[in-house]
Amino acid sequence: MLNVLFTHSYFLHFDTKQLQTGMPYPPLATIYAAAVLRQQGYKVKLHDIQFDTTPQTIAKPLAEFKPQVVVIYDDSFNYLSKMCLTNMRHAAFQMMALAKAQKCKVVVSSSDATDHTELYLQNGADVIIIGEAEQSLLEYIQFVEQTPNNLPATINGLVYKNAEGTLAKTPPRLVLKDLDQLPLPAWDLVNITPYRNTWLKHHGYFSINFVTTRGCPYKCNWCAKPVYGNRYNSHSPERIIDSINEWQAKFGFTHVWFADDIFGLKPNWLKRFAEYSQQQQTTWRYKIQSRADLLLEEDNIKHLATSGCDTVWMGAESGSQKILDAMDKGTKVEQIAEATQLLKKHGIKVAFFLQLGYPTETFADLKQTLNMVQTLLPNDLGISVSYPLPGTKFYDTVKSQLIQKSNWTDSDDLALLFSSTYKPEFYKQLQRYIHYRYRTWQGLHVAKYLFANGFPKFQQWKQLLAIPKNKMKATQIKSQLKKLEPNAANSL
Repeated sequence: MLNVLFTHSYFLHFDTKQLQTGMPYPPLATIYAAAVLRQQGYKVKLHDIQFDTTPQTIAKPLAEFKPQVVVIYDDSFNYLSKMCLTNMRHAAFQMMALAKAQKCKVVVSSSDATDHTELYLQNGADVIIIGEAEQSLLEYIQFVEQTPNNLPATINGLVYKNAEGTLAKTPPRLVLKDLDQLPLPAWDLVNITPYRNTWLKHHGYFSINFVTTRGCPYKCNWCAKPVYGNRYNSHSPERIIDSINEWQAKFGFTHVWFADDIFGLKPNWLKRFAEYSQQQQTTWRYKIQSRADLLLEEDNIKHLATSGCDTVWMGAESGSQKILDAMDKGTKVEQIAEATQLLKKHGIKVAFFLQLGYPTETFADLKQTLNMVQTLLPNDLGISVSYPLPGTKFYDTVKSQLIQKSNWTDSDDLALLFSSTYKPEFYKQLQRYIHYRYRTWQGLHVAKYLFANGFPKFQQWKQLLAIPKNKMKATQIKSQLKKLEPNAANSL
């Protein structure tokens, strides 16, 4: 049987913002795939580079483990991998070169490789896996073991170079409908200590990642889904809860991030999840990603509350209905407000994803977004500029403009890669401005209500004391915005 070395391409040290945030998650998709191969008798090893400072560290497992195949299998559940950052691409190329120097076959499964197949093949990959990858990977490993010098033309879901040196693409792989057929992720391959230590140091608790589903059926025209697509398939609630409880006993985490694109969409799934979590007396809290309209269906928010949901990250995107409609988002501004109020009523924290710079957005739309944040006052904000990725309607609209640069270098790049209403620097500064205004509003909210209801807690004291600094920063940034776009800045 072959030795198969797994790794991925997300280096925390190449993404300064995330390094400072201190919220690392293990490569979940990678250890799903490793579990599938191990179940079939292959010897697998994980070289987790997340905390490494150089791609050169792969040289050691290449020398000691002596793999015949190296698999760069990115965590396609994690939004950081789906951002296709060029820092990580270049790191992947370096690892591929080291693997090829040891005469290893190199397989890549990632969003970035899906978007840039020829580039990855030119840099040493033997095959790129397109779509859901576990079964394609297994069949390719079996193929290499039996006929190492042949081309894998009979295996679905692959791109490779044929004998003439041109790209060959096999038919797409059908997605797995019953996810419970998969073995449990190979968590034992992960050195959990640096993850736990980083979380405890930065946040005082330890969070870990699981997924309950794959894919998303919604059609937001900017959202890239190169791996799992628009199909939506799920694990059973019982399987998920039992697995989390098992690994909580071993790892000691108290919090879970469900990294699903959309959590709890399947009818009655959330109800079953809430009932089983109560039966098992789960002690971990969790956060999810969801949509305003889905949250308002049936008793979804009640089920989230009773099962231990701590935070919902909602894809609000904009406070302008015009922009939501342009995005094909399928939600209403009124639903965002209603879902926010209902979540808070049930004791669940609300966080907004916001997007700036979408084509046709004007200062009036930006003002509506700012007003929405001030009125609803979520517990947290994540703000980005619109980022066109291949496979989306949005990308097709602006791809002719993506000449000098088509991907961000790291998650804090936030460069506007296409022509929008205002200058790229305006949006970058606007993102900072909204953050400081938001923090000021948070502090004022605490000041208004807390002294009437009791002595402030430590975190609330920090928000109160930060008001002058946040107001000053917002004022300074607004001055810069006025120099860049006077009319728009004056309306904020």
